[in-house]
This record gives sequence, C-alpha cells and structure tokens, in this order.
Amino acid sequence: MSTMIADVERIQQAKLAQELVDQARQDGLSLVGPGGVLTDLTKTVIETALEAEMDDHLGYPKRDHTGARVTSDERNGTRSKTVTTEIGPVVIDVPRDRDGSFEPVLVKKRQRRLNGVDKLVLSLTARGLTSGEISAHLGEVYGSQVSKETISRITDKIVEEMAEWQNRPLDGGQFLVIVANHD
Repeated sequence: MSTMIADVERIQQAKLAQELVDQARQDGLSLVGPGGVLTDLTKTVIETALEAEMDDHLGYPKRDHTGARVTSDERNGTRSKTVTTEIGPVVIDVPRDRDGSFEPVLVKKRQRRLNGVDKLVLSLTARGLTSGEISAHLGEVYGSQVSKETISRITDKIVEEMAEWQNRPLDGGQFLVIVANHD
C-alpha cells in the first residue's frame, strides 16, 4: 500500500515539475542561473530546511508567541551566503540565533559548495592526477563533463580556502604548551 502511495506522490511531483518548466518556458524564464526557476526553487528548499533546523535548535517554531520556549536563545535574523550547487550559484539566507550556538547541518558554517565534487577533486589531486586526468575520470566514472579549467578553478579555490583557514587568527587559551628540558 505504501508503495502505491509513493508512486502517486512521485507522479504528482513529476506533474508539478513539468508544470513549472512549461510555465517558465511560456514566461521566457531560464531554468538555471540568477533568477532561474530551479535556482529559486533550490533557494526555497534550502532556506526552508535551514529554518526547520533552527526550529529544532531553539525548541519552538518561528513566530511562536506562546511563551513556552525551551531556551532563552532566540532568532536573530539571517545572513546572506552564496553556495555553489550543481545548477550554479545560489544566494541563500541562513538563519542566526542570538548566542551564536546554531550549527546548521545542511549548509555548515563556512561551507560554500553543496555538491561532493570538491572532495573528489581534492582527493584525486592529492593522489597526483592532473586536471586533464581528473576531468577524464569524472567523465568516465560519473558521466560528468567537467572541463580542465573548471577542475583548476576548483582546486585553486580549495587551496585558497585552505590557506585562509591556515592563516586565520587563533583564539588564545586553546593550546597545550609543552616544555621540554634539554638536559
């Protein structure tokens, strides 16, 4: 019975998706890119999921004025963040809390990409493969056409982010000082 319900839901979702695509084409809208239908839909889905994470974190839903709060922490607006997805860059609004203890799971703090391409590229680069070999590997294994230039940009960005992280100011008091007597 649940399989039949799942099939009906898939059919309804496919029908809705086709309606969105047809409407976008009729209105002359693009599917991807800034203002594209898929970009806006992705933004909505991500932001909805982040708001649900914030609800769980705080213990009450947004705009709940009943006073039955589990914690004294509360929402503190949002911050904009651009994340790179498989359909291109998407600007999202990430909710914040007053005491800064909210740690989103879907889009972690300082995370800039939502696909696993960077990890794969970094792993293959660490193994000594060239940009061309990585591009060919992605094409053979995943059927994904990623240019050598894109691979280079990904590795350059990852290296840049790693350098920023390595050169970040460190918080005092978080180090174990080891003193060795040289006798």
